[in-house]
Amino acid sequence: MATGGVARLVCGRRSKWIVLALWIGILILAAPLAGKLSSVQKNDNSAWLPGGAEATQVADLQRQFQPDDIAPAIVVYERTSGTITPADLEKATADVARMKTVSGVTGEVVGPIPAPDKQAIEVIVPVRIDDDGWDALPAIADSIKATAETGAPPGLDVYLAGPVATAADSAGAFEGIDGTLLYTTLTIVAIILLVTYRSPVLWLLPISVAGVALASSQGVIYLLAKHAGLAVNAQSAGILTVLVFGAGTDYALLLVARYREELRRHEDRHEAMQFALHRAGPAIIASAATVAVGMLCLTLAELNSTSGLGPVAAIGIVVGLAAMISLLPALLVICGRWLFWPVRPRFGTAEPTATGFWARLGARIARHPRRVWIGTAVALGAMALGLLQSNAVGLTSAQQFTTEQPSTVAEQALARHFPAGGGQPVTVIANASSAERVSRELAAVPGISEVAEPVVKGDLAMIDGTLANPPDSAAAQRTVEQARDTLHAIPGANAKVGGYTAVVVDINDANRHDNRLIIPLVLLVVLIILGLLLRAIVAPLILIATVVLSFAAALGVSVLMFRHVFGFEAEDTSFPLFVFVFLVALGIDYNIFLMTRVREETLQHGTRRGALIGLAATGGVITSAGIVLAGTFSALASLPLVAFVEIGFAVAFGVLLDTMIVRSVLVTALNLDVGRWMWWPSKLMHKRDPGPDEALPTPPPALADVHRSDY
Repeated sequence: MATGGVARLVCGRRSKWIVLALWIGILILAAPLAGKLSSVQKNDNSAWLPGGAEATQVADLQRQFQPDDIAPAIVVYERTSGTITPADLEKATADVARMKTVSGVTGEVVGPIPAPDKQAIEVIVPVRIDDDGWDALPAIADSIKATAETGAPPGLDVYLAGPVATAADSAGAFEGIDGTLLYTTLTIVAIILLVTYRSPVLWLLPISVAGVALASSQGVIYLLAKHAGLAVNAQSAGILTVLVFGAGTDYALLLVARYREELRRHEDRHEAMQFALHRAGPAIIASAATVAVGMLCLTLAELNSTSGLGPVAAIGIVVGLAAMISLLPALLVICGRWLFWPVRPRFGTAEPTATGFWARLGARIARHPRRVWIGTAVALGAMALGLLQSNAVGLTSAQQFTTEQPSTVAEQALARHFPAGGGQPVTVIANASSAERVSRELAAVPGISEVAEPVVKGDLAMIDGTLANPPDSAAAQRTVEQARDTLHAIPGANAKVGGYTAVVVDINDANRHDNRLIIPLVLLVVLIILGLLLRAIVAPLILIATVVLSFAAALGVSVLMFRHVFGFEAEDTSFPLFVFVFLVALGIDYNIFLMTRVREETLQHGTRRGALIGLAATGGVITSAGIVLAGTFSALASLPLVAFVEIGFAVAFGVLLDTMIVRSVLVTALNLDVGRWMWWPSKLMHKRDPGPDEALPTPPPALADVHRSDY
């Protein structure tokens, strides 16, 4: 059987060393760049928004009134046992002077401001955001709080609230995220590969190659972020780590499984790898291309963080693919058969999958395929009912973390005595000629407790309004929406409403738009790719239906777990889109691995027998790949951020559901029940199925006898 030139190149007796040297050179160049990736991340909310968002326009116009590199820290002094004392007020007054000497503090410190109920004092400290950006704020926040706590009278509690405190907690949660994810993912993948391969050595190769792919992709992404404006944040960088290790190890599992099969048929390991790569390579490349194209659909998103994730993920997939079909084969043939010790595949031995668990499962499904797929579909539909409790409306500051944060406690203290939105006002920019009317109309909006005097510069005016509700609450968001409706209607004012709450509103609106646009687009793209790959219409439509059902079931169960086990009150508005893209794009991998093998077997044996042989040959490796991918995504749960935990759990559960139930049981039962019509309108549908006895052999034929089949 002729093999491709690429297969001969990467595993030739001499060329394998050239491939190894090439990747060593790439790693030497990429590793230093990969280490700089965190320096180009942008993690503040406004940086995620597109330039056309109203909150972004306000942020740009605000630079005419105040530096855009200033953020407030709010010191709250609270005496819960009674009213504040003269000593408390004297302490706060002295702290105002001390705060000016704290590194990072700039401009005028405002206060002390006694609360209306006389039980708290507020001091507003302006903090300069230097070249290190928001990453420098934790140290500044610690210094401000330490200054306020030093010498505090007994019974006076001190808190730090406001944007600086929230950013400091977020930075603390993201601190070490890359290392935490990397080491957690490495540990999970290593354990799973040890169990899968039952070899103390073989697991090192896929992990090492995945590590090379990750460093190489991070280097490319750093260059694009630095010089081409690619939006990268901690979320997309974290997902990149999981995706490269998860998908890359999947491709490695498929290749190694085929290589082990070919080692039983070919005495020379170089020849065995050429056959393995030639046969498994097309399916691996097709699946990686599908994932990459699906991820690139995210570039159409309005939200910069989502659109940036598209090329970040696609780069990771493409680099991971390149490493797994070039560096990994070269290393495998360099090392030889001893890698598989203690269960080395010997030349001439039988293929064990021919009579294994998946072959027996296929025979059972084949007895009543219609009952099986209907029962499975009904069960999945029941799981999807959990979606009735979905609450993907966004996470408040208190809901963003898995544990209570100091800034959240401080915001609660602030809200007990002052207007809840005092630290993060609604900011309106309007034409100066309409400033007075805009101020009156803003003050009349329900949920606005106070409006400051307009600040006029040139032909523009800036007006701050204090929210009566916490700035990240649903009530505050409704206030901003109503303020926009009211102020936009003022003729000639050209009023724009911004501020922290407006940023949250615009992010949620952009996420909802992206959900409506990208989810159907990804489905269409995947449908077209499946149609071209399988050269049929019915099979892709059925497979897409199973993907949607699997996604709905996974999401339904996940929502129930979030509410009743994890105790999470809501999901981020981006949650459905991210889970959908990962589950559909990665779930299609398993469709491709299974159905390309089934199609090849159908050419020889007909659809029914082809479906059984395809399941027997790929069931084990697909399940192993699913467990690896689920394990890598579950690593996201190691982070103290609710959004990461939710995405990690939903994708991990969805992948396991997809590989163990949907691909193996539902799709196989549909293949058997629909029969040759799966391949309509291709010529393959005219392939006559054997009779029942011939179609359902017990045990299935030895796969070692089927030399022309691929997956």
